[in-house]
Amino acid sequence: MQSEGYNIDAKGNGNASREQTFLMLRSLLEDRFQLKLRRETRELPVYTLTVAKNGPKLPQPKDGSCITMDPNAPTLPPPPAPGRPAFPCGRAGVMAESSGARMQGGKVPMTEFIRILSMIMGRPVVDKTGYSETFDLLLSFTPDEAVAGLPRGAAPRDAGSPAPTTDPAAPPTIFAALQEQLGLRLESTKGPVGVLVIDHVERPTGN
Repeated sequence: MQSEGYNIDAKGNGNASREQTFLMLRSLLEDRFQLKLRRETRELPVYTLTVAKNGPKLPQPKDGSCITMDPNAPTLPPPPAPGRPAFPCGRAGVMAESSGARMQGGKVPMTEFIRILSMIMGRPVVDKTGYSETFDLLLSFTPDEAVAGLPRGAAPRDAGSPAPTTDPAAPPTIFAALQEQLGLRLESTKGPVGVLVIDHVERPTGN
């Protein structure tokens, strides 16, 4: 499974939602790969996100901080012009910068922030902030070994170049950046995590 790749060319009927698309994809995998899996809960390393001592620093959403998407639009909007917002409202992403990496989004709910943070940290993040409002997200940090799930391309540093922490102008690590820029605290602990266990899978037959 880690070495063989497959091209999947599938088309669903109608204007399916994101959730419906994933359900159709699951059915396809079960049918073509004879995939059998189950869910389990295990005690695994996680992070908890809490509000720092001096309170959160989450800016209220501003007009123009994100791209308003038409849910009925057949295509995606064109790439943003320089200086314009890059993400749809309610979504966040990570981009490379010359001095490190930047997490950004407009009108972001805490659930989306937790999703992105869990992805780049490489383990689940449990929200214990109690924050229920949306906010404009901007977080600059220097990637290090802690951000195990940071997508390729979001870490601008080459393997042979000096560590960015030697540059006094470089942003802090993500732990310090969360406290300094967003007023949030990330701590490592253990907790119940839902996992998928694959019991059976086969190579697919030809079309």
